[in-house]
Formats: sequence, C-alpha cells, structure tokens
Amino acid sequence: MLDERDLQILDLLQRDARTSNAELGRTLGIAPSAVLERIRKLERRGVIRGYAARLDPALVGSGLLAYIFVQADEQPGGDDLGERLAGLHEVQEVHHVAGEDCYLVKVRCASTEELGRLLKERVGVLPEVRRTRTTVVLGTIRESGDVPLPAVAGEVSDEPV
Repeated sequence: MLDERDLQILDLLQRDARTSNAELGRTLGIAPSAVLERIRKLERRGVIRGYAARLDPALVGSGLLAYIFVQADEQPGGDDLGERLAGLHEVQEVHHVAGEDCYLVKVRCASTEELGRLLKERVGVLPEVRRTRTTVVLGTIRESGDVPLPAVAGEVSDEPV
C-alpha cells in the first residue's frame, strides 16, 4: 500500500527523475535519508521500474507516430504474437485489446516509407496476422509516460515543473 508521502515522492519523480534526495526532502519537509529509504523500498517493490530520459522523437529520426490495429488468428498456448510484435525495433508499446482487434501497437518510424516496409515486410508476414489497420498521427496534443496517481492531501502542485 502506498501512503501519502510515497505518492508525493512518486509525483515529484515523475515530473523530474533527476531531482536529488536533498531537494525532495526540502520540498516534502523530511530528511534526505528518509527520502532515499522510501525510494529504495519503492524500487524493491517494483513500483519504480526505472529511470529514463524523454527524447524528442523527431530529433532522433523517429518523427512519424502511428498506431497499428492487428487482427490475428487465435493461437493456443499464449501471447507469442504479442511478444514478437514487441520485439520489433520501431515498436514502443503493444497492448492486447478486447474487440475485433487483438493488439494495438504503437510505432515510431522515420517516414511513411519506413512504416510501409514495417507493415508489409515485418508485421504482415507473420503467419497469425489476418489483417492490420493503421492510423497515422498528424499531431500530438498531449503525450505523457506519467502514471496518474491518486490525489493526496499534501499535493505539491498541479503545475508542470
């Protein structure tokens, strides 16, 4: 169970994972050692799964964002297709979904040509794949990797840092 202080720490780390324990402690009114202890517990429990830099996809050659809806034949014994889709270089996310589609796959490519090759040469050739439908994103209003946290009484701020 996460208490209010854990949620506050998680909120601040989601905003900026480089925030020092000393700064977190000052913001929350607790000792840096207490912050460190809580963070280590959250890491051990798997609540914090890692730390990463957020890159600008366009500046690193992956400016085209698309979602691929995959219909597939049912395969006995597991999610092998989902794992193979997840292993493709351009794939950021794979979700097993309900409805007429089996998977929703988020991909980033350099161009529509690259997306076309991915669909034709790497996704479409998988034996279980019956059909794909692709939506190309024209513009992004909001994209965040942050997990929504329950509101806490001592919430630091709703304003982005």
